[in-house]
Amino acid sequence: MNLATPITGALVWLAVGLGLLAGPAWAGAAPSAAAGEFAAYVKQSFQAAQARYQAATNRADAAWQFGRACFDLAELATNKTQRAALAEEGIAACRRAIARQSNSAPAHYYLGMSLAQLAQTRGLSALGIVSQMEGAFRRAGELDRRFDFAGPDRNLGLLYRDAPPIVSVGSRAQAREHLGQAVKLAPQYPENRLNLIEAHVKWGELQSARRELTALEEIWPGARTNLAGVAWTGSWADWEPRLKKLRKKLEPSPKALDAPHEKNRPGVRPARRQASSRRRTWP
Repeated sequence: MNLATPITGALVWLAVGLGLLAGPAWAGAAPSAAAGEFAAYVKQSFQAAQARYQAATNRADAAWQFGRACFDLAELATNKTQRAALAEEGIAACRRAIARQSNSAPAHYYLGMSLAQLAQTRGLSALGIVSQMEGAFRRAGELDRRFDFAGPDRNLGLLYRDAPPIVSVGSRAQAREHLGQAVKLAPQYPENRLNLIEAHVKWGELQSARRELTALEEIWPGARTNLAGVAWTGSWADWEPRLKKLRKKLEPSPKALDAPHEKNRPGVRPARRQASSRRRTWP
């Protein structure tokens, strides 16, 4: 069941929270008019959620919805102080929701999201928050694995993919499992395949990356139609540059098609080469 607002789907950059990425691409990619409209939408949504929460602090749904709004607004923060303050508010609201309704998947999910926001402000000390994030997303997945377009698996996959493997929870096997599961549960959601393709590229598995890219191109037009409106502005401004970058990186070449790293990985069957006449589309 997908109850989450669309803004949150593509903005869970857990790797940013761990200091491993530069930040969400949409922030600088959206045209100024669209970016302004999107920012106004996020702020209005926050104010509405805050009013509902203040009027009914004992309602678990009002609490986690405010936690979600805190996460979304924190994405627009211009400094660490703002981001941390919003993250702390979101964490407190979600923990309050869990205290009232311990089996609330959204409450656990947005607790993990808000913890990720807080991690962005902590530098190396963010590694101490990782286990809390992992626990929150795992619990959310136990309660509703399909929530937010398979959000629990998506976020766990990113966490395991980008966290350090020695001093933290990083694990290629775990990342592969959860990123793949997110695609299976919500195959029509672009973010899920984008994450999996980027993982294949990172691991040198270019044939698998091209195969997933083909699948993504097939669902892209439908997603463009179904995920429309101001609420999705931030997501598309993030997704399209990533798609464009992957297209360029995965342009077929004799060297790339050899995919030596992938050939040596047990259990992976090489993908058939696509006919040269097949149209490729993808940002």
